[in-house]
Amino acid sequence: MSTLVIITHPDIDNSTVNKAWKEKLANSGELATIHELYATYPDGKIDIAKEQERLAAHDNVVFQFPLYWYSYPPLLKQYFDEVFTYGWAYGSTGNALKDKKFAAAVSIGSPESAYTTEGNVQYTIDTLLSPLKATARFVGAQYVATHKLYSTLNIDSELLEANQQDYATFVQQLSE
Repeated sequence: MSTLVIITHPDIDNSTVNKAWKEKLANSGELATIHELYATYPDGKIDIAKEQERLAAHDNVVFQFPLYWYSYPPLLKQYFDEVFTYGWAYGSTGNALKDKKFAAAVSIGSPESAYTTEGNVQYTIDTLLSPLKATARFVGAQYVATHKLYSTLNIDSELLEANQQDYATFVQQLSE
């Protein structure tokens, strides 16, 4: 089973976590196809047919991104709006994503304690990812898991290194 990792980080060269995750996957052989939206579409003009072809060619899709104002970065929202079209992704003739596995890998600046009903955000990451999960369900895909890393603004290098391996394992398990 093939896995596509769609990385949506607006400044990956200055990222700590998303860049490290990307490098780990890139150095893990044939584990996944890596696709960076901001690098591919710096002008925001998405090649819809090419993206649909890319999605159709993979069994699993991981959406990797930093949490951005309690959601995903704007280009990922645009990607869903433009690529997941009626007649292709959904509708009476649209089922191109049916039974694919969707997952997310999310880097989160604040500590985990902030993302509880008692914390200062008062919502869990699972709650904040509801639009992604609902999108998967709507297009007939299965949302299977979320890889999370909290406190990324002050990440310890040993923790990051361990998490890189956890992430590679997470991606590998999608194909099993």
